[in-house]
Amino acid sequence: MDVSHLAAVDTVRAARVLDEVRSAALSGRPAPVPPRPVIGQSWERVLRSGVDPDHGRRSGLLSMDEVRRRRETSPLRHVVPVLREGLLSVADVARHIMVVADDEGRVLWREGSAPVLRKADGLGFEVGADWREDVVGTNGVGTPAVTGRPVQVFASEHFVRSHATWTCAGAPITDPRDGRLIGVVDVSGPLDSMHPATLAWVDSVAKLAEARLREMHLRSLERLRAVAAPVLSRIDGRALVVDRHGWTAAVTGMPYTERLALPKSVSAGQRWLPALGRCSLEPLAGGWLVRAADEPSPRPAARIVLDLGGPRRRSVRVSDGAGSWTRELSPRHAELLYLLAVHRAGRSAADLARDVFGDPARTVTVRAEMSRVRRYLGALLEHRPYRFTESAEVEVVLPDSPGGLLPRTATSPGLVRGSH
Repeated sequence: MDVSHLAAVDTVRAARVLDEVRSAALSGRPAPVPPRPVIGQSWERVLRSGVDPDHGRRSGLLSMDEVRRRRETSPLRHVVPVLREGLLSVADVARHIMVVADDEGRVLWREGSAPVLRKADGLGFEVGADWREDVVGTNGVGTPAVTGRPVQVFASEHFVRSHATWTCAGAPITDPRDGRLIGVVDVSGPLDSMHPATLAWVDSVAKLAEARLREMHLRSLERLRAVAAPVLSRIDGRALVVDRHGWTAAVTGMPYTERLALPKSVSAGQRWLPALGRCSLEPLAGGWLVRAADEPSPRPAARIVLDLGGPRRRSVRVSDGAGSWTRELSPRHAELLYLLAVHRAGRSAADLARDVFGDPARTVTVRAEMSRVRRYLGALLEHRPYRFTESAEVEVVLPDSPGGLLPRTATSPGLVRGSH
């Protein structure tokens, strides 16, 4: 039985079936139908985090001063008009609200049908509220943030019982400059406002917002290019000008590269960058002037710390004789680097495809992701097979619970084996 299609024609019956599914899952009894995989995996994560299925738990609301501060500093502020235009034109007729939360699950904007807003107040779905999955259970804000993809949550697919009268569809919004999550946009309302097409609609509007951010980034690179031209014209040797995220505005004396991997915390002075070796960095308005050393020099021995201990943020930290730098990782890159840390002798593209997807034929996807990884780890990674260099010391920081290793662990065969 496809409950999502049933919900479109018989909301009451679908809600009743899902309530039986949820009750069976919580009690360990056989369910009339299995939960959808994205929901079942979310329930497993939420159970491990200790959320009360009958009452949930709430953290305190942010003060309005803190909400305003976050609004003013979040890239989301540039796309709220796009979201508003795409999602609120029929809010009163469709009886829904739009909610925009930041990367920490905090609700920063909330607009739409007045009666639905009042109903949301009763659920704690308020401006400043924390709607992370490990705080309020499976929901249309926290679950897309964990999975990195759009998710619709209907009735008792919500983990907390009080949310079972609610339906929501949320999509993540990522920063096109670095692929990091910057927030989630969600459309929510009472059960009878549910429609199977809502998720695709919300996802489309989220992608429009990302396109707007991409346009803004390209315009900023054009401005930086105008600053870079006279500076680079006076330089002999290899140099380039990049923005604060490493995207290239202009180069001289070397092949063009789209993006240069920069440390998380960048400061002026001598640095070792994986793509160029020893460099000097000088600040420019809106970016950095990077001058490569005339003669290449050997890279100092490196220590790599792969930190997978946090519930939502994973990172790789590299330290060597030239200093240290840290980069946050997407879930997929964290998976791949974890597998290479476990298998120091190396893994082929087919091995990694089998480990991650259970399908050794998905090598094209693996090679594309590993190409992105090598942009920032550079000479620290070798290929054929993919592996960390022998001279690198690699340490992995794991979570206290093996089940909390990575959101996709339950569906990645190699991760399941490696986490036990």
